[in-house]
Amino acid sequence: MRHRNSAWLIALTVFGSAGYLLLADCDPRLLEIVGLSLFVSLSALCIGTLLGLPLGAWLAVSRFPGRTALVVALNALMGLPSVVVGVLVYLALSRSGPLGSFGLLYSPTAMVIAQSALVLPLIAAVARQIIEDAWQEYAPEFSLIGIGRLHAVGLLLADCRFSLTVATLAGLGRAMSEVGAVMIVGGNIEGYTRVMTTAIALETSKGDLALSILLGCVLMTIILGLNVIAHALRTWASRRYG
Repeated sequence: MRHRNSAWLIALTVFGSAGYLLLADCDPRLLEIVGLSLFVSLSALCIGTLLGLPLGAWLAVSRFPGRTALVVALNALMGLPSVVVGVLVYLALSRSGPLGSFGLLYSPTAMVIAQSALVLPLIAAVARQIIEDAWQEYAPEFSLIGIGRLHAVGLLLADCRFSLTVATLAGLGRAMSEVGAVMIVGGNIEGYTRVMTTAIALETSKGDLALSILLGCVLMTIILGLNVIAHALRTWASRRYG
């Protein structure tokens, strides 16, 4: 076990060092790519969280005809291929599509929309399971004191806020690692819609494996860093308010 942990530590150190060395080079194009990647992914994460958490909580406490089918569909959407989402968003934003008049195709906004469509069902499905487990525990007490289901949604979201970080972290990983949808709706335009994942795909196809590996190191370092920060905040908040 110690050898395995040491191997992981060495691997993370290598990846982190490579990522920091690449950022230290201060290449404007690289910084632009990293900055756009963070903007698109974090924007999609915020949208997915604001919509997904209430949706998941509502499904957890509601009982209505067709709920089971809706839950099954939501769980199925967790594994929806990103290229399918990309094609659907592309059709919606194209000139002949219902949103074509806004001219959003091949823009960072289109990329945010595509990533949000991928992140939302994942966050909602994970949140539903977490809230449903809590609802089974608190439902008798809520019923006894006369708290309705709609009011219970807000209370359960507040009570499970630390556990729900699992849902947001899952959404973050889905957004940061996505390549198919953003390439379809963004076009991988240099200096405008090129993000780390699409840049890695492009450089690999060109045979520039060194740059692809370094960009991968930066991406993994950012994802790891955001997860470490989120875990630290969760641990601190749990100790202070738990």
